[in-house]
Amino acid sequence: MKKILLAVAAASLISFFSWADDALLKTGHPDEYTVKKGDTLWDISGTFLNSPWLWPEIWHVNPQIENPHLIFPGDLIKLIYLDGQPRLTLERTLKMVPGERGAGMNGATKLSPSIRVQSTEEAISTIPLDKIDAFLSRSRIVAQGDLEAAPYMLAGQQQHVIVGAGDRAYARGEFDANYSNYSVYRQGQVFKDPVTKEFLGVYAQGIGTVAVTKVDSEVATLDVLRTYEEIRPGDKLLPSEDRSVDSVFFPSAPDVEIEAQIIAVEGGVSQVGKYNTVIINRGEREGLQIGNVMAIYKKGEVVADRVKGGKIALPDERAGLLMVFRTFEKMSFALVLEADRALAVNDKVRNP
Repeated sequence: MKKILLAVAAASLISFFSWADDALLKTGHPDEYTVKKGDTLWDISGTFLNSPWLWPEIWHVNPQIENPHLIFPGDLIKLIYLDGQPRLTLERTLKMVPGERGAGMNGATKLSPSIRVQSTEEAISTIPLDKIDAFLSRSRIVAQGDLEAAPYMLAGQQQHVIVGAGDRAYARGEFDANYSNYSVYRQGQVFKDPVTKEFLGVYAQGIGTVAVTKVDSEVATLDVLRTYEEIRPGDKLLPSEDRSVDSVFFPSAPDVEIEAQIIAVEGGVSQVGKYNTVIINRGEREGLQIGNVMAIYKKGEVVADRVKGGKIALPDERAGLLMVFRTFEKMSFALVLEADRALAVNDKVRNP
């Protein structure tokens, strides 16, 4: 009798895990999908899965394909079942010159070890990197006092007060001989935690990049290399950050429970939509990492109870999804990947 019970329990467990994996799949999902130019892995995963960020959970690596995590236009994504579990797998086809060995009637062939390798620049991105590329390389969060102590812009040549790319300019302050390139910032919002009122950081808006050509006493002569807005007297200079920008993001859930809020939106707008960049009040200190995906919740409305009287707050409603793409000690920048309704500053952010 005990063996029978164990067998039934095992069968039930297998059935549960099979159901759990199938629950990942979107109703009406296709059995296969051909990758097109302009696709992102996030979009493709969304055609198969209810939660696109869970794609690594069912991704099946094809050992015959070099670097199968790079996906190219023309590749075929197939939904298969291995040991009863759903998996996404990749079949690669490359266009070849007609008459070339291995080419078929339509000039297409399946990838084999003899086929030449495609450039990684042609691979699709995991998320729409172009939506955040400029923001990745410009703005940052700095500590209190960092901007006040930094060198500052004086003027352009012939006492011009506004400076653009290609101009000669001058700045005053203490310059580090170890750095030749400086980024130009304009102080923005000073952030405090909306609940604890703890100081979190100062938003430094990236304005441009300059190169120091000469320092005479405390006045530096600069060549303006790049501008995103006109550089003005008083804008601050900090050594350019020597950091690589992630070109591939692998979405994942945070390793710890996170309770956060959207405290600002890039561009100063109040309403938030898909692909807007937002700033949240949690960072490396709380365990957030680049690629972490979290759900966005709208605060539940307060309604009148017509039976018992008084008012009662309705539960918070899930309204979107974001992914962290840059972290600081107490804050993070994130990209809104999904927005089921208009989002706003003060909306809550939690584990998905």
